[in-house]
Amino acid sequence: MLRQGGVDPMGPRASLRTAVVWEVLRDALERRSKAADQDVLDVLDTGGGTGNFAVPVARLGHRVTVVDPSPDALFALERRAAEAGVTDRVRGVQGDTHGLLDVVEPAGHDMVLCHGVLEYVDDPAEALRNVAGALRPAGALSLLAAGRGGAVLARALAGHFAEAQHALGDAGGRWGEGDPLPRRFTTEELTRLVAGADLRTVSVHGVRVFADLVPGALVDTEPGALEALLRLELAAAEEPGFHSVATQLHVLAERG
Repeated sequence: MLRQGGVDPMGPRASLRTAVVWEVLRDALERRSKAADQDVLDVLDTGGGTGNFAVPVARLGHRVTVVDPSPDALFALERRAAEAGVTDRVRGVQGDTHGLLDVVEPAGHDMVLCHGVLEYVDDPAEALRNVAGALRPAGALSLLAAGRGGAVLARALAGHFAEAQHALGDAGGRWGEGDPLPRRFTTEELTRLVAGADLRTVSVHGVRVFADLVPGALVDTEPGALEALLRLELAAAEEPGFHSVATQLHVLAERG
């Protein structure tokens, strides 16, 4: 069960979007550290950009390598790591999942983060196999991807009913030509991709079930609303019935 506190230190507003993933990730890192009997783990963050997760993970004392195709993102990562005082534990490498094992050590990482990547790559199955290839035998994968049902619900609540229906029937979960995401996933699709990479799904959580639907003015002005919504997000994340309407889906997987 997810803990009701101690979420990502990047700030209360940001925690609404990251709390569920951060809680699962932190617990997985703690378990891996105990199992390996070592305080410092080697973590790989594919598509980690400016370090939204890499820097907090480094703050826990772990070594983090961020692979991202954008030089600008890696420059921002370096600046953020310096501001957080973790420059010695964060390394940026330019690259992508297609050539991942050419720029990082195969089977050299205790955990790999693959957040917001599968939506954009040409071949999600190949990308996930490469990501899995970077894991040590007892390593774990943190996989985060856009949920199809969440997009359908969001378009419908915004009054764009034709777009909602289009997303419902589209193979990639896209709502139209103006959709910025190339594809979205269902829980079944993600867990099937995980199995195809020879990994075992440990847990699935819905992310941003309510956060993207609640008016920002309500959260900002109603006393205690932000904290209450955060607790609701953490509680709903573990309920399978809400996975189909989550904006994002998080899968924790392991080797073996």
